[in-house]
Amino acid sequence: MTRTYARLPLLVVLALLLSPFTVRAQNPGQATNNEDVYKKIWKFAEWYRNDQNSVVQSVLFTGRFQYEYASIHADQGTRNEWNIRRLRLGAKSRFFRTLTIHGEVELEPQEADPFYDRITDLYLEWSKSDRFALTVGKHSAEFTLDGSTSSKELLTIDRSTLTNNIWFTEEYFPGATVSGEHNDWQYRASVFSAGEKNREFGKFNGSFFTLASIGRNFAKRLAAKDATLRADYVYQDPHVSNTFTRELQHVVSVHLDFADDRWGLRSDVSAASGYFGQSDLWGVMIMPFYNVTPKFQIVGRETYVSSKDPNGVRLATYENTVVPGRGDRYQEIYLGANYFFYGHKLKLQSGVQWGDMNDRANDGGAYSGFSWVTGLRVSW
Repeated sequence: MTRTYARLPLLVVLALLLSPFTVRAQNPGQATNNEDVYKKIWKFAEWYRNDQNSVVQSVLFTGRFQYEYASIHADQGTRNEWNIRRLRLGAKSRFFRTLTIHGEVELEPQEADPFYDRITDLYLEWSKSDRFALTVGKHSAEFTLDGSTSSKELLTIDRSTLTNNIWFTEEYFPGATVSGEHNDWQYRASVFSAGEKNREFGKFNGSFFTLASIGRNFAKRLAAKDATLRADYVYQDPHVSNTFTRELQHVVSVHLDFADDRWGLRSDVSAASGYFGQSDLWGVMIMPFYNVTPKFQIVGRETYVSSKDPNGVRLATYENTVVPGRGDRYQEIYLGANYFFYGHKLKLQSGVQWGDMNDRANDGGAYSGFSWVTGLRVSW
């Protein structure tokens, strides 16, 4: 994908960021709460809401805008670029107090063709309580720690290399999911199509994959905000026509998400068996974080990913623009900071990452260097 200096969207969002200070300047005698100003701005995303209406309860605008600058300095080369990382627009509606319809598309404003990239979400969900929900249509396949975390709510600027290799990075697939929560237990079971990829639902010619997940939140026992331990299992039927997913037949992931008022820890241990030339993989990731203030957060991350055979491990999004080849062992150390203007709905994120890829095949996959990525995240 060719990326350019998309300045106009950045100026629009910066104007949004500065709006509370503009309001304060216009009303010097009034103490304006930033949270209240942001709340009023985000209220425009509520196109309709009426809980008393028995037919239509809400119609909400949904989407995300993620703009960033990346600088990579490695032994193998350098690269600097501005990038609109994600732009998605859609709507979510609630009907009859049990049905939710959500549709969203991803756009590429830096590209003349295609400007429309793909459909991400297009599904119907039925639910009467938190205990059970049935979702049918194109929606997210949630496994591994970062893979089950929306890009709106990541604590690091991007997902880990563990997830980039062991998760299905296309993320959205046509299928059906049952999920729910009860007495601190969480469950999810899905079946998805895994055919030849296109911008909509695929061609349904590449068999299927299944996903099962079980978790429990121990927050009450530990007197914490969150302490969820979860295990995921994926089985994929190998098929030569499948281009929607990664060539992984079995995936197992066990991950922890712990958070208290001031600090937290996220971790992931995952393994996968490959097919059609993809090597077996395993990896471990640990991510501590500390809330310096309610708005300012420090995040660290260490990741290790290894493949049984040569050329089984991919580099991360920006690193692979310098080295497109693969290796067999990757190590990463990340240190970043987040500033939350309005929670995860409006935040600045920045992170420095050291990465090192070993390539025992010596065929162009070796990498060693630093990258710095800083970006603005806006979501509705």
